[in-house]
Amino acid sequence: MSEERGPERPAPGVPAQPVKLPPELPVLPLRNTVLFPALVTPMVATTERAQRLVDDAANGGRLLVAVTARDENVETPGPDDLYRVGTAVRILRVVPNQENGQRIWVQGLCRVELKEYTRDEPYLEARIRAPEPKSAEGVEIEALYRNVGRMFLQFAEGASNVSEPVTSMVERLEDPAALSDVVASNLGLPLAERQRLLETNDVRARLEYLSEHLAREQEVRRLEEEIREQVQEELSRSQREYVLREQARAIRRQLGEYDSPEEQVDDLRQRIEEAGVPTEVREIAERELGRLAAQPPGAIEAGTIRTYLEWIADLPWARESEDSLDVARAREVLDEDHYDIEKVKERILEFIAVLKLKGDLRGPILCFVGPPGTGKTSLGRSIARSMGRQFARMSLGGVRDEAEIRGHRRTYIGSLPGRVIQNLKRVGTRNPVFMLDEIDKLGNDFRGDPSSALLEVLDPEQNHCFSDHYLEVPFDLSKVLFIATANVLDDIPPALRDRMEVIELPGYTEEDKLEIARRYLLPRQIEQNGLKEREPEISDAALRRVISGYTHEAGLRNLERELGKIARKLARRLVEEETDAPRVDLDDLHGLLGPVRFEPEVAGRVQIPGVSVGLAVTGAGGEILFIEATRMKGKGRLKITGSVRDVMRESAQTAVSWVRTRAGELGIDSELFGTSDIHIHLPAGATPKDGPSAGVAIITALTSLLTERSVPADLAMTGEITLRGKVLPVGGIKEKILAAKRAGVGRVLIPQDNRKDLAEIPDERVADLDILPVERIEQVIEHAFPGQAA
Repeated sequence: MSEERGPERPAPGVPAQPVKLPPELPVLPLRNTVLFPALVTPMVATTERAQRLVDDAANGGRLLVAVTARDENVETPGPDDLYRVGTAVRILRVVPNQENGQRIWVQGLCRVELKEYTRDEPYLEARIRAPEPKSAEGVEIEALYRNVGRMFLQFAEGASNVSEPVTSMVERLEDPAALSDVVASNLGLPLAERQRLLETNDVRARLEYLSEHLAREQEVRRLEEEIREQVQEELSRSQREYVLREQARAIRRQLGEYDSPEEQVDDLRQRIEEAGVPTEVREIAERELGRLAAQPPGAIEAGTIRTYLEWIADLPWARESEDSLDVARAREVLDEDHYDIEKVKERILEFIAVLKLKGDLRGPILCFVGPPGTGKTSLGRSIARSMGRQFARMSLGGVRDEAEIRGHRRTYIGSLPGRVIQNLKRVGTRNPVFMLDEIDKLGNDFRGDPSSALLEVLDPEQNHCFSDHYLEVPFDLSKVLFIATANVLDDIPPALRDRMEVIELPGYTEEDKLEIARRYLLPRQIEQNGLKEREPEISDAALRRVISGYTHEAGLRNLERELGKIARKLARRLVEEETDAPRVDLDDLHGLLGPVRFEPEVAGRVQIPGVSVGLAVTGAGGEILFIEATRMKGKGRLKITGSVRDVMRESAQTAVSWVRTRAGELGIDSELFGTSDIHIHLPAGATPKDGPSAGVAIITALTSLLTERSVPADLAMTGEITLRGKVLPVGGIKEKILAAKRAGVGRVLIPQDNRKDLAEIPDERVADLDILPVERIEQVIEHAFPGQAA
């Protein structure tokens, strides 16, 4: 009824009695239909906007205005999308319908003119005027009235869309105005013509138009009948039978039905030959075609064989998309869609360059690893666009059934090939860019191990003859460019990880996010929220505050959500206040997004002894990790909490042992260890924590606690420790340093052996960060507590 469905065919009614209309009424947009007065019409309200309007009108005066939209493709018509003349209607009945919204019955009352719209939310409302109807009396009006009624009854005799109640109503009507409306609504006129009749207030003009249209319809019917008789006479019986037989054969072929088993087998054989299947596959297909020909009609086995052969015929055995090997064009596309990530772009350009020189290259297996929101999935689409290939995506999150990869055996009812083969059939080429999304979230249970099934798919030495359980014939996957994505590399099985080339996408710094927001996120939100013509201006200071104060992530998803929220609020202000393009400064953010959600907390949390700042890597990227330590009277027991697992627990025990052995050098009373219990806590207890890289931070927190000296607020650290006092290398250095940068830390302690990892971080990203390599724990203590170590 509203923006989604128009009214059904009007039911016969009686001319509406005069009614006094209020000066303003809610406006219900109609699509692809015009509602006339003097008719009872059923409608269906499917959108929330339309249902809200119906509920309010039904609970009020039960009156509203139904107005036709100029363009039926507009999802939510506004004032400029609607005609200026509609029909005032009264709601007779409302019936809720859970599947299709609300079903209502309305009765048309009179024509009304919409003077001006008074509001547009939560639905349209306008000031209206009901024009005075012109006189419909006189001998000429009477003649037109009788002529239209008679011609419409003749028209209805050969029209299947005019019901008997409508013809009975036309026979009883004595009001020329009501007759013109009933006839106009049942003639099947074009939308523009029906609207023109609705806007015509002169009854005589409406009757004249309908009389001419009905006369033209009668003449067209007469000519159609003459042509049909001539054609029937010219066609002999045999010719008619031949045409009908060919039409029936074509229809059955489209439905998968054949006149004979031989015709079905011939059709499948032709499709398989056109598909260009390899010789060994064709031999198997010929054997199955022979089995199909020997099956009796209607046999269950025949349906199974036919489905199998249709899969063989529909797969892209020889169809390839032509690669676009223009390196400069590929670079332009990648730069247009993504900022920075030079390492990924260089790898793709290398692949295109080698393919152009060699002419043939087995598709590499790339694996993009990085926090959520860093553009891994969208990067796959950009790669496909830059190479001119089709794009297929398969989400592996939560997949536990091996049959999802390899398919089911044909012995099972309803069996199908795996999703790899299904996606290749969908894209129609054998060399697409195929994205295996969230490969680190694969599971396994009693139905098999999907990660093991992927080994054959991703191994360049095996995937040229990949065998699906359903097809049981080799299919060449070597031309497919496989791209996998993951949040955490450690969760990928080692055998699967060994077959992929891992490319890490680290989290973004504040400067990166500012540039990406300017180039991509903000223009996209401005366009999506209708602000393109009056584009707002957002200052850099405001954008920086949105990045640092309203989001806390390595990726960009929450940042785009916040920018979308700003754009929506600006759009509302433009509509309500009709102001010029607004400007958003730092002081405006509180009114648009509310209070700041994230404040730098490093300085406040480490100002007391017993707290240090560590660095960790999670599925969301690098994070800072606060280590808290306290002591109480006891018997020398150690307690560690915060959802800590075995490796980190052992690291804490190692830290306590090292501090006890160096107590004298550190100025700590050794008797404290026998008379005190030590409690180490890692906040955010709902998040599991494991790994040895917090050892340095735990030692620093213990030393701070027992010497009663605070750790500098600008210092963060990572590294594994040994009982001999060595600091061993750890993983994720790039993500950890970027996390320290986002948190506002000024100095970072890293293991000496991790210095080589700094080469992967551009200098401009760590320009304001002092990175200090350490080899022994004594160096850590010296940086944390100058002059403390012996």
